[in-house]
Amino acid sequence: MPKTLTFRRGLSSVLFWSIISAAFIGPGTVATAAKAGASFQLQLCWALAFSILATIVLQEAAARITLASGKSLGAIVAAQYPAVLGKRIRWALFLAVAFGCAAYQAGNLLGAVSGLMLVSSVPYEVLLLSIGGISIGLLWQGSTQNITRLLAIVVAIMGFAFIGTAIFQHDYSLEQVALNTLNVSIPEGGSLLVIGLIGTTIVPYNLFLASGISQGQSLSEMRWGISLAILIGGIISIAILITGTQVEETFTFEALSDAVEQKLGAHTGLLVAFGLFAAGLSSAVTAPFAAAITARGLLEADGVNWSPRSRNFRLVWAIIMGIGLLFGLLNVKPIPAIILAQAINGILLPLVVAFLVLAINDRRLLAAQYTNVAWQNLLALLIFTITCFLGVNNLWKAASATFPDWIGEPYLLANLGLSLGITFVIAWKVYSQQR
Repeated sequence: MPKTLTFRRGLSSVLFWSIISAAFIGPGTVATAAKAGASFQLQLCWALAFSILATIVLQEAAARITLASGKSLGAIVAAQYPAVLGKRIRWALFLAVAFGCAAYQAGNLLGAVSGLMLVSSVPYEVLLLSIGGISIGLLWQGSTQNITRLLAIVVAIMGFAFIGTAIFQHDYSLEQVALNTLNVSIPEGGSLLVIGLIGTTIVPYNLFLASGISQGQSLSEMRWGISLAILIGGIISIAILITGTQVEETFTFEALSDAVEQKLGAHTGLLVAFGLFAAGLSSAVTAPFAAAITARGLLEADGVNWSPRSRNFRLVWAIIMGIGLLFGLLNVKPIPAIILAQAINGILLPLVVAFLVLAINDRRLLAAQYTNVAWQNLLALLIFTITCFLGVNNLWKAASATFPDWIGEPYLLANLGLSLGITFVIAWKVYSQQR
C-alpha cells in the first residue's frame, strides 16, 4: 500500500532532501549570487527564480525515475544504450560529471577556508587540511543517512546567517525583490553571471545524486520533500544576492564581510563568515559523494562492486577530494576559480538534462504513469532550450576570446536557432518514445 503523507513524514522528507540544498548552496552560490548583487543589484533575481523552478522540475524527474524503476538515472542510461556504444556514452558522461564535481570541489574547499579566514588567524594550510579531513571522515563511514542529517543542520545554520543578513538591510523591500524576479533582462557584462547562477543552482551532478538516494520513499513524500527543500535553498540563494548588494567596491569575500558590518553594525560580518564556511563544508562533502553516486549508477552495469564502502566508490570520491585539496594547496584565488566552475557546469548542464528528459519518457523502462505528462515535458524542454542557449553562447564567447582572429562574437540568433534545433530533435525523440 502507498504510504500516507503525514506531517512527520513530510518533515523527515524535507530534512532528507536538504542534501540537494546543501549541494547547490556552496561557496559557488555565495560567490556568484553575491557578485551578481554587487554588480547588478537585483537585476539578476529572475535568473535565480528560474533556476529554482527548473531545479524542482528536474530533481523531481530524476528521483521519480528511481522510485518507478528501482534503478538510478545512471542505470537507466546504461539500459538505454547497451553494448560497446553504451559503455562509451556512460564513461563519457561519468567523466564529464566527475570533471564538473572536481571543478566544484576546488571552490568548495577554497570557499570554506575563506569563511574561516574572515574570523581566524589559523594558517591557511591548517584550515584547508582540517576541512578536508572532516569531509573525508564523513565520506569514509559511508552512511547516506548520517551525511544528510548533518547537512540538514549545516543548511539551517547557513540559512539563518544569510536570511538574517538580508532581512536587516533596508535598501530593498520584499515587493522590489518580487518584481525583479519577474523582470527578465541581461545587463551588459552580465551573461557569464547569468549562466553562473543557473549552473550553481541546477547542478548537473545533483540529478544523479537525487536519483541515487531516492529509494524507499513514496512519490508524495519525495515531491513534498524535494520541492520544499529546494524552495528553502532558493530563498537562501536570493538572500545571498541581496546581501551582495551591500558591496560598493570590487567584490571579494572580505569586501562582502566589511560591507555587511558597515551597513548592519559591528560583528555582523560573522554571519557572512559562518554562512560561507557552512556552504563550503556542506558542498565539500556532497560533491565527491555525488561523483561516486554517479559512477555507481553509470558503471555498475559493468559488474564491478560499487557499494558505499567499496574500494571503487571510495576511490572516486577520494580523487575528487584530492583534486580539490591540490588546487587549495596551490593557493588558487577562490573567486575566479569558483565562478569558472559555475560556468563549466552551466555548459555541462544541457547534456545531462537531455539524457534525463529522454530517460523519464522511455516507456520501455518505466510504466506509463511514471513518465512525464505534456506540461512536464514542455517545462523540461523549455529549461533545456534556455540552458543550451546560454551554454552555446558562452562557449562561443570563450572561443572568440581565445582565437579572436578566427572566431567572431557570438550571433545570438544563430545560437538560438541551434538551441531550438537541438530541442526539436529531443522533442521528436520523446514523441517517438511515447507513441
